[in-house]
Order: sequence, then C-alpha cells, then structure tokens
Amino acid sequence: MIANPKQSIMIIDDHPLFRKGLIQLIQSSEEFDIVGEASGGKDGIALAHELHPDMILLDLNMKDMSGIDVLTSLKSSDSDSRIIMLTVSDNAEDLIAALRAGADGYLLKDMEPEDLLANIHSASLGLMTLNDKLTGMLARALSDGNRPRTPDEAGLTEQEGKILEHISTGKSNKLIAHELGITEGTVKVHVKHLLKKLNLKSRVEAALWAIDKANKH
Repeated sequence: MIANPKQSIMIIDDHPLFRKGLIQLIQSSEEFDIVGEASGGKDGIALAHELHPDMILLDLNMKDMSGIDVLTSLKSSDSDSRIIMLTVSDNAEDLIAALRAGADGYLLKDMEPEDLLANIHSASLGLMTLNDKLTGMLARALSDGNRPRTPDEAGLTEQEGKILEHISTGKSNKLIAHELGITEGTVKVHVKHLLKKLNLKSRVEAALWAIDKANKH
C-alpha cells in the first residue's frame, strides 16, 4: 500500500518564538512537512508563490502588512493553497473580514496544541476549520440583515441546494466537485450564485447559515 504524501505547510508569522513552537508541534505529526516560513507579509507572499504549499498558516496582525492584505493578494493570484488564519484576535469584525477575503479557516493561538493539530488535520482534508467559540459568534452576526429564511425563499436551484448542503459539512470546492461529478469551476459558479441569493459574502457564512436553518427545522 502506497503511503499518502505529506501535506506541505508554510507559516507566515512575525513572532519568532511562536513560529518555532508551531513548527515543532507540526513536525510531531508524520502527516505534515514544513516547507518554509516567513516573518512578514511581503516575504510570505513571495515565498508562497515560489513554494506552492498545500496549506499556509497566516498571522492576522504583522508589522509590514496585515494578514488580510496577504490573504487577499494570494487569493487573487494563481495560488490554490488552503489559507488558515492563526491569530490571537477573537474579534468578530476580524473573523468576518478574513472569511470574506477567502480564508479557509480561522483558528486562535490560545488553542490547546492537540486541538490546533487536529484542526490543521481537518484543514488538510479540505474541511472548514473554525474555533468552536467563534462559530456561535459568527452565527449571531449572520442573524442580522435582510436574508432569506429558507433555501426555497432564496430561490436556490436543486444543484445549488445540493452544493449548499456539502458546504455546510465544510467540504472544499474540489471535494464537492468530485462528489457531484462536475468540474471545480462549475462548483465555483454555483457557489457565487447561491451566495448572492443568500446575501452572504463567503462560503463559511453560507455553511453556518445552512446549519442554523437545519437546526430550526
């Protein structure tokens, strides 16, 4: 049996001691391979384009540029790395800004090491990663605004409804495309349409909206 290749991970964080501890933690798992680290946003962007890692762990607040700006730059380029924000900030505005800029997850630095590693493992499988205490905060933020109450009220097509169900389990576009037998590009188009119909800005918000509606029925 052929072993699965290790997931390559890169870290962008301007705190040397935290980077060192995070590297030691990740290297304790045989699943992952640390391929690079950067102490600032500009160097991080350049290194990400050079290395094309499977996953990037990105700090939110850095001296040279914000993690949101780094995230936006990478997401608007040809990078297909999964980008997980790893930060001390549990501010709702920071969380929503990161998710709307395309973050694939948002984790807090004060997590227990084993919980952090478990979340990194989930992210490597293409699943959404979000601290439990942040999920409720985001759900409350999403309860405001003029949004449809049900998928039917939103006018979702059958295919959009199926994709929303998959999004609600945290699956990536690639996994959804595989399960539905369609291209990843087609999934992206459907996601764009359903977000517009739901008056939401990110797939993570759509996932929490769907979970919240399912729990109420």
